[in-house]
Amino acid sequence: MTRHRMVAAAAVLAAATLAVTACGAPGSKSESGSDDSTGPIKLALVDAQSGQLASLGAWEKNGVKLAVDEWNAAGGIDGRKLTLDVFDDQGDPTTGTTIARKIASGGYVAMFGTAESAVTQAMNPILKQAEIPSITSGQAPAIVDLGSEFQFLNGPTSVTYDDTLANYLFDTKGYKSVAMISNNGGYGVGEHDAFMAAAKDHGITPTDDKVVTTDQKDFSSVLTSIRSHKPEVLFIGTEEVEAGLIAKQARELGIDAVFAGAAPLSTPVYVSTATKANAEGTIVSTPYLSNDATSASKKFAAAYQKAYGDTAELHGAKAYDGAQIFLNALKATGGKGGEDLADQIRSTSYEGLLGTFKFDDGGVGIHQTQIGVITDGSLAAADK
Repeated sequence: MTRHRMVAAAAVLAAATLAVTACGAPGSKSESGSDDSTGPIKLALVDAQSGQLASLGAWEKNGVKLAVDEWNAAGGIDGRKLTLDVFDDQGDPTTGTTIARKIASGGYVAMFGTAESAVTQAMNPILKQAEIPSITSGQAPAIVDLGSEFQFLNGPTSVTYDDTLANYLFDTKGYKSVAMISNNGGYGVGEHDAFMAAAKDHGITPTDDKVVTTDQKDFSSVLTSIRSHKPEVLFIGTEEVEAGLIAKQARELGIDAVFAGAAPLSTPVYVSTATKANAEGTIVSTPYLSNDATSASKKFAAAYQKAYGDTAELHGAKAYDGAQIFLNALKATGGKGGEDLADQIRSTSYEGLLGTFKFDDGGVGIHQTQIGVITDGSLAAADK
């Protein structure tokens, strides 16, 4: 690199640093520098609103927006309106970092999202530097490993999902052989490592350990290899659409193994992609079994249906819980963000749709899941 380019690069870096640090404590000043303690409170939502992961983004947006609309209908926070700006990260970490810089310099008090672990990991350092609390539906343990006091999770990590799943598969059901397919994205890596460790704790070594790409569509080669070993269970550690394609192609190749996995396999997108017949009997580890589980989940599902004309599911419920936790914390801080908001969230005990939230030092609030089975296209509690 020439001296001229080195100087130019240093200038760009200095400007970028200034843009983050000059915005002041979130929630204290508007972008113009005027006192905004009585003005609207700016919130951001970041998720895939386009591309293969758009269904996740739609569920997340609906859950967060429902909570924000309810608070605004009740007068906002101390009479201040809540505004929610939606950003499309396209499921892409690079796009996510660009959005993170906009949020860091845009006067936002908090961020909801994303549902994609890899994007959350990419955005995390920027939001930490800007002291903007965020809550993700991503479940990769690597998010916790980043160690940001401003990062929270509105569900369990893959370790919890897969410990519960392995206990059911190997102890309750007594399966002895399992094959694995996961992808090389943030979610897939987390699922791969967590389930592999849980299986080995039960003395199980997978017959196959196949890793695919996040955008792969044809799985005939890896499934043909798996078929030759005749596993009782096929663990699928990918997102909804890809998981559905794997299940569909596995059945077409004559694989009769039980499908098993975490949250993505509980969704209507997985079922519709796999087809209802192929998804039948899929075993799922999830913190949210049914809209009918409690009076709170029934109320949430009815409000969701009224607002969007659609049936609520896990990701919308997770996002709604996360939004309610953040908004209650904002109420307690008088609309102030930064460290005050992060500290308030960390001290929260909240009875949510997924259970009782109590945040640990890693920012995780929920620490248990249940087992469900896809039956006639819908998730139902598994038999013990």
